[in-house]
Amino acid sequence: MPEKEELISILGATATGKTKIAVALANDLNGEILSADSRQVYRKMDAGTGKDIEDYTVSGKKIPYHLIDIVDVGYKYNVFEYQRDFYKTYNDVCSRNRQPILCGGSGMYIEAVVNGYNMPEAPANYKLRAEFEKHSDDELINILASLKHLHNKTDYDSRKRLIRAIEIETFRKENDIKISKYEKLNNIYFGIIFDTVTRRKRITERLDYRLKNGMIDEVKHLLENDISADDLIYYGLEYKFITLYLVGKLNYDEMRQQLNIAIHRFAKRQMTWFRGMERRGAKINWIDGHLPIAEKIKQIKNIWNCSKSTNVNV
Repeated sequence: MPEKEELISILGATATGKTKIAVALANDLNGEILSADSRQVYRKMDAGTGKDIEDYTVSGKKIPYHLIDIVDVGYKYNVFEYQRDFYKTYNDVCSRNRQPILCGGSGMYIEAVVNGYNMPEAPANYKLRAEFEKHSDDELINILASLKHLHNKTDYDSRKRLIRAIEIETFRKENDIKISKYEKLNNIYFGIIFDTVTRRKRITERLDYRLKNGMIDEVKHLLENDISADDLIYYGLEYKFITLYLVGKLNYDEMRQQLNIAIHRFAKRQMTWFRGMERRGAKINWIDGHLPIAEKIKQIKNIWNCSKSTNVNV
């Protein structure tokens, strides 16, 4: 049985089949899945976020999963809340002598819980965000530098993080701010990877399948049930472009083309984040996505068992 604070993390870009691998591993190790997806937390956002709930059943056996469908659509969930919800769930899974398996592609969520980052509880300031979107990256870095000492480059390794960092420091100047305090976990990373050509093909094929099998109806239903177009656009990717199509700002071909491009760019950003994790000291054991699931599980278990026997985090 797993000891407390021993976590297996399965990560990768979108459309790499992470969930099926994590579920197969959980089935093999008496485990439970803890999702690390910033959009799968929302109820009624299913097809567009790729929940694929049917994947959590193996040979008729349902594998327990957590941190999916935990807040209502329209709510602005954040990484501070994810840390709180993750650790509560993680401790519960460990207390029942089940193997916790973290699975997802949201790099910030993954690092926040694995490394026990001290995250500030600062609410989103949408007026401020809209104003700062008008500034260049260099201007934003200068603004942040005027608010705090820039000792941590991760504050500005993406435009979104840069604006969020300014938002936090602006809030901190005028308010008492609560900081999360968690310990770093004993964790082993496995990444599922395909060559770029294959990854792009899988993304496009999955998009076309979902467009033909309910994703547009899902967004339409949300709009018809008092979820504003602005709220859906906030969630990005599928919800942004399909909403723009449904309100008449894009035709179908424009929507499909722009969405396809956006998902490819998103996958590239995910891989950039994971490479950044490696530069920050994380050891990611990359598994070839082309391998059969049984072979992937064999490789993961071999590496995991070796790390335990040598008491080294690999």
